[in-house]
Amino acid sequence: MSRAVTLIPGDGIGVDVSEAMRRVVDATGVSIDWDVQQAGAGVIAEYGTPLPDHVIESIRRNGVGIKGPITTPIGTGFRSVNVTLRQRLDLYANLRPARSIVGVPAPYRDVDIVIVRENTQGLYVGIEHEVIAGEAAEAVRIITRRASERIVRFAFEYARANGRRLVTAVHKGNILKITDGLFLRTAQQVAAEYPDIAFNDRIVDNCAMQLVQRPHEFDVVVTTNLFGDILSDLASGLVGGLGVAPGANIGDGIAVFEPVHGSAPKYAGLNKVNPTAAIRSGAMMLRHIGETEAADRIDAAVARVISDGRQVTYDLKASRDDPSAVGTREMADAIIAAL
Repeated sequence: MSRAVTLIPGDGIGVDVSEAMRRVVDATGVSIDWDVQQAGAGVIAEYGTPLPDHVIESIRRNGVGIKGPITTPIGTGFRSVNVTLRQRLDLYANLRPARSIVGVPAPYRDVDIVIVRENTQGLYVGIEHEVIAGEAAEAVRIITRRASERIVRFAFEYARANGRRLVTAVHKGNILKITDGLFLRTAQQVAAEYPDIAFNDRIVDNCAMQLVQRPHEFDVVVTTNLFGDILSDLASGLVGGLGVAPGANIGDGIAVFEPVHGSAPKYAGLNKVNPTAAIRSGAMMLRHIGETEAADRIDAAVARVISDGRQVTYDLKASRDDPSAVGTREMADAIIAAL
């Protein structure tokens, strides 16, 4: 049977990497009925919004979606499509694995960390306003016991299901005593229900330092929205950067997968950028729908092509000026051949 999956190509390089992902997923032999939906700045003129209701309904109907990066204006313009998707679909868990791949230029080897980020609250609720026009602005940070409990429980269940040994709760409870105090106390209470999995906690700034100094001491990290956003990019840097970093946004009965890098409009359509993050997000999507064997084949093929080092994009070469670097399509071709 064919499985319907919503595909939002995105904009900028999103179109390029989404097509590479789709070709690789199709090459596994898994039958996917791609329900292609457009979102972002390009649809505002027609629908009056970067995220039309029919796109949301497509994801609700199919239960699974995958998207390319979508440009978010900085300091003005429309609200992030990513944030809106997460809040409207209650995709409360952002899952960001950071795992070393042989051949990817990176400061460490054998890193294997998963960042579990609460995805719907914190500062990203977007409640902000000017107090004095042009002089002072204020934002509201919301932390609830309900959201804290379900994200920590998600982290422990993920750890248990995937043979992980340790969950670390990251917070700023020494300064934000009420909000992060609530998050930490809730994490401690949930941890007591999982005696088979070790638990500790770290203050966020100390955690950032320790991730850089001793990344191998971390396993599953669970934290609030803004801290998770920052630490997940830091963890990606430990294993080679956002070009190889997949991601997932998971709720009850709905999941949306995505590469976590930006849309890089200046490279759009140039057949230049690294499709690894999008392709690995496709593997995460396949694993989510039960196609574990196909997902494992993709991960192995990606690792084989990168470790071989010949059919890879410029950012995966020892020198970014290496004339032997290939384009997005050609790297996808090599991964398909390696399946």
